[in-house]
Amino acid sequence: MNTAKHFINGRWIESVGGQATIGDVLNPATSQLAARYCDGTEDEARAAVTAAREAFENSSWAHTPRIRADVLYDFAMALERRKEEIADVIVQVNGKLRREALGEIMAGVSELKYYAGLARNLFGRILEVEPGCYAALEREPAGVAAIILPWNAPVTLLVRSLAPALAAGCSVVVKPAHQTAVVNNMVLECVTDDGRVPAGILNSVIESGTEVSSHLCASPDVDVISFTGSTRVGKLIAQNTASTLKRLSLELGGKAPAVVFADCDLGSTVSGIVAGGMVMAGQQCTAIARVLVETSIYDEFSQRLVHALKNLRPGFGNDPQSGMGCLIDIANRDRIAALVEEAGKTERVLLKGDIPGGDLKNGAFIAPSLIEVQDLDSPLIQQELFGPLLILERFGDEEEAVRRSNATRYSLAASVWTRDVAKARKMASKLKFGTVWHNTHNRLFAEAETGGYGDSGYGKLHGVEGLNDFMQTKHFYSEIR
Repeated sequence: MNTAKHFINGRWIESVGGQATIGDVLNPATSQLAARYCDGTEDEARAAVTAAREAFENSSWAHTPRIRADVLYDFAMALERRKEEIADVIVQVNGKLRREALGEIMAGVSELKYYAGLARNLFGRILEVEPGCYAALEREPAGVAAIILPWNAPVTLLVRSLAPALAAGCSVVVKPAHQTAVVNNMVLECVTDDGRVPAGILNSVIESGTEVSSHLCASPDVDVISFTGSTRVGKLIAQNTASTLKRLSLELGGKAPAVVFADCDLGSTVSGIVAGGMVMAGQQCTAIARVLVETSIYDEFSQRLVHALKNLRPGFGNDPQSGMGCLIDIANRDRIAALVEEAGKTERVLLKGDIPGGDLKNGAFIAPSLIEVQDLDSPLIQQELFGPLLILERFGDEEEAVRRSNATRYSLAASVWTRDVAKARKMASKLKFGTVWHNTHNRLFAEAETGGYGDSGYGKLHGVEGLNDFMQTKHFYSEIR
C-alpha cells in the first residue's frame, strides 16, 4: 500500500521526530482502502519553512535561470513518461474519469514546458533619467512560496503554481490535500531526484487538519501563499496573513453561468453545457453551475438538456463507458442528494439525480440533477454547490442576461452561447468574470491567464502574469560620474 510521505530538505520522511501519524485514504468509488498518508504537524511545517528559507538565501537557485529552465523542461518530460501510472492512482483516490486524469496530467506537462521557456525571459527595464543617471528595474524572486492545494485536480493545481514559482527562482513548501497526497508525491518525484535542485528549494508537508496551513500563514519566513479552494478558507487565509503582509494568490469558489441565446446551435450547446457542467462530476471551480436560457427557446432547450443529462451514466473512472465519475466521498454525495431533496419543496426539479445501486452502491456516485430557479436570492443561485447539479434560469433579453449573470459574488468564469460573434463580444465586456468563453467552456491554457474577481479571489494563474505573484521589482539607481 502506497503511503505518501513528507519531503523536507531533500529527504522523504514520515515525521521530523517521533512516531508518525498515518491516515487512510478511501477509494471514493468503492469505499475501499486506496492509499495512506503521513499526517503532518507544525513540527514538519516549521522544518519545511526553515529549509526553504535557508535554501533560498544561501543557494544559487534564484540566480541560475538557465538551470531552472532545464529543470522544468526535464520535469515535464519525466511527468509525461509517468502519465499512465499517475492517471491510475488519480482514479483510485479521486474517483474521476481516467480520460479526465490523463487530460490534467498533460495540462501539467504543457504548463511545465511553458514556464521552462519563461524562466529564461525574466527581463527588467533600464532608463537614463538624466545624463549619467540610470534607473534599473530588476525582477527578483519573491522568496519562499507556500502552495496550498485541494483534492479535485491534484496535478493541474499543483503544477500551475509550482511551475511559475520555480521559474521565478522561489523556494517552495507544498501543502497537498491528504486525499490526493499520493498523487502529488508522484508528481514531485519527477523532480526531487534532480541534482540541480538544491536541497530545501522544494518541500512538501501533508496534513488532514489546519495546523500546517496555520503555520504557513503565520510564519514571517513565508513570503507568498498560493491557495486554491473555498472562498470561506480563502478569506481565513487573508485574515491570518494580514500581520505579515504576505503576497496572496487566491483562486476561490465559482458559480459559472452559461448564457444561452435563441440563435445558438441547440445540439452542440446542449452537449457543451453537459460537458462543461459535469466535468469531474461538477467538482471544478470553473464548471458550469447555472444555465441561463432565452425565453423563446427555454422549453425546447430544457427538454433537450434533461434528456442529455439522463443519458450521462455515472460509473467507475477506469470504465471507458462511464460518462461521469463519482464525488470525492460519501458525505458529499449525500450532501448533494439532500440539496436536491430540499429544493423539491420550493422549486421545480426537472431532473432528480438518484444514487445508483448495483456495482456502484458502495461509492460516492450520484446522477446529475437539474433544478429550475428564478429567484436570484435563492441559495441554489447564490451558493457554490460543487457537484453534478445544474440550476436552470430564464431571461428575456441581453440586459436581463447580464443582470442575472452578475447577480452573485462569484466571478471566476462564464460562457456565452450564440452564433453572433459581435453579441458574444459585447456580452463578454459586460459580464464581470475573469474568463468568458464563447460557444465552449473550460478551455484553459498554460499561455492564457485565468483568475476571478469578488468572492472568486484575486491574482492570476497561467500565462506571463502567473509569474507576478512569485516575483517582485527592485529599483536600482546609479549615477555615473
